[in-house]
Amino acid sequence: MTITVANFQGRTSTPGIRKPARSGFAWLIALFGALFAANALAESVLQDITYTPLSGGKVQIIMKFAGPVGEPQIFTTENPARIAIDMANTRNGMSQRRIEVNSGATSAVSAVEAAGRTRVVVDLFHSSTYATKVEGNNLVLTVNNGMSGSATVTAVATTDPTKALAAPGLEVSNIDFRRGKNGEGRIVVTFSGEGAGADLQRVGDKVSLDMYNVRLPAQLAQRLDVLDFATPVQFIETHAKGNGAHMEISAKAPYEQLAYQAGNQYIVEISPKKEEVKKDPNAPPEYSGNRVTFNFQDIPTRSVLQLIADVSDLNIVVADTVSGNVTLRLINVPWDQALDIVLQAKGLDKRRNGNVIWVAPQKEIADREQSLADARQKLQQLTETVTVYIPVSYGSAKDIVSLLTKQSGAAGAGAAGAGPHSGFLSARGSVTFDERTNTLLVIDTPEKVAEIRELVAKLDKPVQQVLIESRVVIANDNFARELGAKFGVSGGYQQNNNVISTAGTLAGTDTMANAALINRFAGNGSGLPNTAPGGLGGGLLVPALANRLNVSLPASSPAGSFGLAILGADYLLDLELSAAQTEGRSELISSPRVITANQKEADIKQGTEVGYVTFQGGAGAATATVQFKEAVLELKVTPTITADNRVFLNLDVKKDAVAALIPNPGGGFVPQIDKREITTAVLVDNGQTVVLGGVYEFDKATDVKKVPFLGDVPGLGALFRNKKNNSTKAELLIFVTPRILNESLK
Repeated sequence: MTITVANFQGRTSTPGIRKPARSGFAWLIALFGALFAANALAESVLQDITYTPLSGGKVQIIMKFAGPVGEPQIFTTENPARIAIDMANTRNGMSQRRIEVNSGATSAVSAVEAAGRTRVVVDLFHSSTYATKVEGNNLVLTVNNGMSGSATVTAVATTDPTKALAAPGLEVSNIDFRRGKNGEGRIVVTFSGEGAGADLQRVGDKVSLDMYNVRLPAQLAQRLDVLDFATPVQFIETHAKGNGAHMEISAKAPYEQLAYQAGNQYIVEISPKKEEVKKDPNAPPEYSGNRVTFNFQDIPTRSVLQLIADVSDLNIVVADTVSGNVTLRLINVPWDQALDIVLQAKGLDKRRNGNVIWVAPQKEIADREQSLADARQKLQQLTETVTVYIPVSYGSAKDIVSLLTKQSGAAGAGAAGAGPHSGFLSARGSVTFDERTNTLLVIDTPEKVAEIRELVAKLDKPVQQVLIESRVVIANDNFARELGAKFGVSGGYQQNNNVISTAGTLAGTDTMANAALINRFAGNGSGLPNTAPGGLGGGLLVPALANRLNVSLPASSPAGSFGLAILGADYLLDLELSAAQTEGRSELISSPRVITANQKEADIKQGTEVGYVTFQGGAGAATATVQFKEAVLELKVTPTITADNRVFLNLDVKKDAVAALIPNPGGGFVPQIDKREITTAVLVDNGQTVVLGGVYEFDKATDVKKVPFLGDVPGLGALFRNKKNNSTKAELLIFVTPRILNESLK
């Protein structure tokens, strides 16, 4: 028989050899040290811990000490959610180690003593803020029911700085970026003093840091490009937000973030995430024990297990039913592999608890585990049920009861209001609610009650709100130009010189010419020009103006005109040019805005209802009915906030107006409505403005009235035609901007 142990470690004693006793001097020093430590521990004693539920789901925990309270060290963890309070030179004098609270966000309070200090651990259902203060020999810890704001710390200077209110007058004095030796990016935010409050959250591939009640200088509100540092961090953008500052860190996934505060600095480290090696379930196990060499011939199995226990420095408990011999030859193999080989060869199995391994036949271990499971199930059936009242702050107790009692295939006989049970309730559990106080009434085992409390704490959170701003822009642009002319040649007689007159219109030239002739003939003593019977010899016979025009194509609404009349020896020439040009631009901007909760529809409208009368029935027996049509500006929206802080919107935007009133045959008018409406669904970044859509209309028309052939003559053709150009442009644009309201920064 050969037994060889390679790389044997961990043996500290040899049977039969006693260790040399300590000298009396060393023993005396140890005794004095122990007495001194005991005296130090006796300086402060934690005598009792009590709690009191407060309104709003808060819990006040009072720690009573035998003497003055020292300065505790307080820190928090998120997974699991806990608040830990360390008190140096304090002895734990409580007989009860754990106190169940089960109120608000607080689950239980535990107190342990080790290494000359006492630690009080507050277990939470979910992360929550807190406040501490000292009252005589008592340390009072108030745990809130959520993360609604930063914590307030009074009379304790060593609490977690990330949970403290910022001192007045704090500002960000510097923002620095460094690269660590392992490729991590380190953002160092330096404040002008200690006590700045900060909140770090990861949103998608970005890390968001909110700094409360601090001033950000204008020169630090900038965007930093740190791609050249070869870290996961790509950009750092900082800007003022409310009465604080906001920093957004863009990083390349996958990565891990770590944040801590030291003095007047807040450090954020973002390092590459180590890739986890996926193990093949069919791959052989990996062994890391010290290598051994065994060469046995028909040796008892229990002896082999004893040898493996000596090599591994583990405690191996072997069941009485393990028997038989084994022959094996193992050369330079890990001891844990040798153990598995022996167990497989003899049909055995093992269970490990710490440094103790229990070895027994596979059937015995399976039967034991099955009996333990049956015992737990029977114990659950025999466990006395408890009744608890869980207040609901933000949700609906009725909806939560519906969720807890939703049937999942198994039916149970619950109490009133429970109905079929699901995985949230045991077969003996029941739940109902009080609508007036919005409170759940749960009857179940303590284990299930704790699960329901944790579930309600996760579901009962304030719903985020969204501000939606919309703009409806209607722009109109029109242009019109018209050119026209009146032209005529008629006969006449005058025995004196020609008469030429000009005026704004032909009517004006006709009046002026006649006045000139009247004055001329009156001055010669020959009388009025149109008093001669035949218009010969002594006067002038002039036809009426309307009878002298051969072409009459004036502008319909002239803005300006020019008239010319020439009276010769035996002819009369009349010419009038008219023109008009119209330009118009108008913009109508409507901006409805509304605030609503996440996934809740909001509707806002403003406008008029136009009434009109309709008639029904035959002649003589018609019945008049008044009906209404809406001409309103309306915004109907349902926002959904995504996990990466974007907003998905279901939108219906409408802008109607009365275009005209159409006469009704029975009397009155019926309104004609111009409709402008868009219905869509869109995903928008928080605070981003997006154009939902638009309609662009362009109408161009040219109308020409002319005398055939003559109107087409170049140059002179303008005297024989009327030309009108019309151009109309209309544009409709709809904008929308969603903003997620951050309650903590209001």
